[in-house]
Amino acid sequence: MKKITLLLALFTTGFFTAANAQADSTSVINKKHEIKFGAIKALAGGIVEVTYERIHSESFTYGLSILGNLDGSNNDYPEDFSVTPFARMYFSEPKYYGAKGFFVEGSAKFLTGREYNGYTEEYVYEDGSGNTYYNYYDKRVSYTAGSLGLAIGWKWINKAGFVFEILAGGGRNFGGNSYTPDATFRGDFNLGYRF
Repeated sequence: MKKITLLLALFTTGFFTAANAQADSTSVINKKHEIKFGAIKALAGGIVEVTYERIHSESFTYGLSILGNLDGSNNDYPEDFSVTPFARMYFSEPKYYGAKGFFVEGSAKFLTGREYNGYTEEYVYEDGSGNTYYNYYDKRVSYTAGSLGLAIGWKWINKAGFVFEILAGGGRNFGGNSYTPDATFRGDFNLGYRF
């Protein structure tokens, strides 16, 4: 009877240990990929930014953001398209293990866009009374540039894997032409999922 009880105890302990290990391996802390999108830009006017982030360790991640301005002719956002590789260091307490909490980000960006350059007038017609009519419209000049930047932020994640992130920063542009802005903005309220 003692052998059966011992065998049953070992089996039960082994079963719960294996079940616990399996639960830990599928917990959100052990998942390594995140997909996020920028909520404020999307709501503000047809600007879609999608971000992939790879969790390398509890305090270091890297990833890529791609931005597309779907309605560039009708909004004032200076970027039409950008690709931004980035790396992040997390500096939170141990309770935030798993790439959560406060972080600092370094990034490089390739961007294209259009910068406002005054008004252009276009002759429309002259009426019979000698009055000339013109149509005025914004003149925008295209540019392509690179940028290096820094940002800070905070990330929250729940047990189901849903992510909310606040990010704000900027970068210094280089290259381009005389219409290229001196600086670029990086930031949004990002919503996503870790898998």
